[in-house]
Amino acid sequence: MESHPSASFAHSVDTLGHWRSTLESRVRELARFLREHELLDEPATGLLESLRQRLAGEKLIVAFVAEFSRGKSELINAIFFADTGRRILPATPGRTTMCPVEIGYEADEPPGLALLPIDTRLQSPSLADLRRQPRAWQLTPLDMEDTEGLAQALTQVTQTRSVSVTMARDLGFWNDDTPDDNPPLDEQGCVEVPAWRHALINLPHPLLKRGLVVLDTPGLNAIGAEPELTVGLLPAAHATVFVLSADTGVTKSDLAIWRDHLGVQGVSRYVVLNKIDTLVDPLSTAEETEAQIERQCNDVAHTLNMPRERVFPLSAKQALAARVAGDEADLVASRLPALEEALSERLLPQRQQMLAQIGVEGIAIVEQQVGRRLTDRRRQIAEQLLELRGLRGKNATKVKLMLTRVDAEAAEFEQCISRLQAMRVVHTRMLKDALLDLSSDRLREHVGEMQEGIRSSLLQLGAKKAFMTLCGKLRERMKRAQSRSEEIHSMLEASFEMLNTEFGFSLLVAPTPELGRFIGDLDLIERNYVQYLGLTQALKLTQERFLEQFRRMLVSRLRVVFESASGELELWNKTASAQIDTQLRDRRRGFKRRREALERIQAAAGELESRLSELESQDARLQQLQQRVTELVEGTRLHADPRGDLSERDTVSTSELLDDSIDLLLDFEIDPARA
Repeated sequence: MESHPSASFAHSVDTLGHWRSTLESRVRELARFLREHELLDEPATGLLESLRQRLAGEKLIVAFVAEFSRGKSELINAIFFADTGRRILPATPGRTTMCPVEIGYEADEPPGLALLPIDTRLQSPSLADLRRQPRAWQLTPLDMEDTEGLAQALTQVTQTRSVSVTMARDLGFWNDDTPDDNPPLDEQGCVEVPAWRHALINLPHPLLKRGLVVLDTPGLNAIGAEPELTVGLLPAAHATVFVLSADTGVTKSDLAIWRDHLGVQGVSRYVVLNKIDTLVDPLSTAEETEAQIERQCNDVAHTLNMPRERVFPLSAKQALAARVAGDEADLVASRLPALEEALSERLLPQRQQMLAQIGVEGIAIVEQQVGRRLTDRRRQIAEQLLELRGLRGKNATKVKLMLTRVDAEAAEFEQCISRLQAMRVVHTRMLKDALLDLSSDRLREHVGEMQEGIRSSLLQLGAKKAFMTLCGKLRERMKRAQSRSEEIHSMLEASFEMLNTEFGFSLLVAPTPELGRFIGDLDLIERNYVQYLGLTQALKLTQERFLEQFRRMLVSRLRVVFESASGELELWNKTASAQIDTQLRDRRRGFKRRREALERIQAAAGELESRLSELESQDARLQQLQQRVTELVEGTRLHADPRGDLSERDTVSTSELLDDSIDLLLDFEIDPARA
């Protein structure tokens, strides 16, 4: 199913995906070149690979949330899938999406629909755990050439089943404390609930291939019964579109969804007032209809406490029909392009800037390391050239003296080993202390304390307080890890300065990893969970099964934050250690080559000119390498940030570093007296 999206937002997503794909290719090309020329150590390799995977696997998640029958699925069809020429998601009367649906694309999996049975809510594994258990899902292959069959297969997300009140209560769809919100009973006294807990649709659609993920979340019951939607999937979305219906306005259940699940973080929220075509009255003028739409938009903005410019009146049904028919005038009349333009202008540039920032910073670190490595290699060659050129016309005694001097310099250099060992002992201890604050054991320990606090409170009404206490402790651990990483930085900086001065290293400590963004992640989790832990959910926590599921879900979410912070801190420290190993190895290799060259010269005078020519060729090759590295780095940086807004740094460029260092050494050859 190949297509060429023409819609504003669809085109912008495609453009962002192409930019990201090209940047990832440039990073891969840079890594390959540096690896082929032995200019990458293990941490730098890991950094570039991590950056490449981040760019290749980056997802843009757009969530659509609404009560039943608000036209949400029709809106998704109109924005993303109109190029198929028909409805893909079921959006006709009586065909309402009943379970949360994620639509995306994973290249290593065949097109298909994976459905998670609703009964899995009775088990302890969280939704995140079940994603890693393929056998828990029911898989239906999808034929992308058969759009009719594809649409028919996807109607499975509308399936329901009839269960007893007891079962509905266990599944989270019945609450004795809020009878007005419970679903109606049928003639047999049973309750209709969704047949599926979650659905994953893997489609090789051009936009989905570019990293777009569409999250379709239906109804208050579906959201409230699945806590991981509230505290996991919805907060992770980069934009959330809340769909209302113009013929109903903001209903009680609409307001409950907004207040309980979407009100926080309004920056990424957009509100759609759908079905404005139902407001058209043949007895009213166009001006009167427009005034009515505007009044409703103002009322919605006031009720939801949103800026009016974030409320978009439109007709998804009209937009889909217009796109399928290729009717541009009718598409404009549907007003969908205004929403797409807002998403394109506000959401996508922000995502691109974030990825560009990550790319520019990662490349800068690698550039600095490679530049210093090239500098060190060329400096050693310059020293050898200076030394060997001084032997022209000298006798064997002079060569013997030079051999003695090389041995003495090598022996003196090896004295740094004891200093390095002492520094590494201190470094290892300090790193261990920093990582201890971010360990999974400490995390589980604190979550266990929170769980006991909830159990011991009256009717679990202290859940919110226990959770906020947990967040406070975790933030302190993250801050302590940040403080300890700064102490490591100060220690390494002082040690590197001493080693550079006494033993001629060219070591440099990279900036301390900024763990503040992980504290921001903790703040986001806290806001969403605090909003979730209202009276209704607190009462649910009296059930041991629900409390255990809540704990597993929480640990799963927090572990991602702490493991990411720990990984970043470890990689930073490995980078510092690898510099020492690399320069130590290069310096020893340099001494060995100098000695071998002098021994050859001692054996045959003709070897001198040969060795000089060889060294000059090596230096010319290193200059070419440096030039190519600069071209690759600048090309990658320019693609990431064409205006250069993100690349202003205090450090000098690689070429400046090389030129200054080598020119200084070769000055000695011009003026023998200075040597």
